[in-house]
Amino acid sequence: MSAHPAPPGASTPRVSRVADRLAALGDATLDVFEQVGRFSQLALGVVGVLLRRGVRARELVVQFESIAVRSSSIVAITALFTGMVLALQTASSLSRFGAKPYTGSFVALAFVLELGPVLTALMISGRVGAGIAAELGSMSVTEQVDAIRALGADPVHRLVLPRVLAATLGLPMLTVAANLLGIVGGLLIAAQLGIGANFYLQSVLNVVTVEHFLQSIEKAVMFGWIVSMVGCHVGLATTGGTVGVGQATTRAVVAASIAVLVSDFFLTKLLLAT
Repeated sequence: MSAHPAPPGASTPRVSRVADRLAALGDATLDVFEQVGRFSQLALGVVGVLLRRGVRARELVVQFESIAVRSSSIVAITALFTGMVLALQTASSLSRFGAKPYTGSFVALAFVLELGPVLTALMISGRVGAGIAAELGSMSVTEQVDAIRALGADPVHRLVLPRVLAATLGLPMLTVAANLLGIVGGLLIAAQLGIGANFYLQSVLNVVTVEHFLQSIEKAVMFGWIVSMVGCHVGLATTGGTVGVGQATTRAVVAASIAVLVSDFFLTKLLLAT
């Protein structure tokens, strides 16, 4: 006997699964647009508060010390050893073409144009971005942010603005230090490979210009703003208690790192076009 036909309008399991997936995709798309809208609102709020009320100098100094000064050691170690590894790999590749003495040129350009600002931003994202998200997230789930609003203060002015300015100002300084330490790391390896220090430094000065350093600083300014804004945005939107704080910290690091890498591509395209 043949099975009874399904009644009109009844959904098959396959159609139901497709509908569920489309619904999930729609919810995810709406959530993305909502997050972008909230992020844009927070960014405009930071600019508005800065223009209207300025920033507290004491709080800015405290955040600068926490974000920039305390991150100097990890940035220095990362840059130094990355420069050493890059010099080893570059010298090994160039030796095949008899161009090993020009290792310094490649190391310097790679660091100033890309590795310096990007590696510094990723290190800051892992340390500072996570710290900002965890700190503001803890304040959000314990209703301290609501208490600030109840007292008539603006959380954007008290909590967000000092952190954003400190990261935006501090990351370019760390990037300059990372560039120099990366070049020094390459110099240490070059000396072991028989490349004279004078020739190494001269090759660096021949290829790296002031314009290259300015491009590196411009990238660092944007990366500092991105990392701090993402951390603040995720932290203020945290819910769900201590579990939510842990999840927010992970989201902040992942989102900030991806945003840095994506923005680096577009910034490079823009800088090369100008």
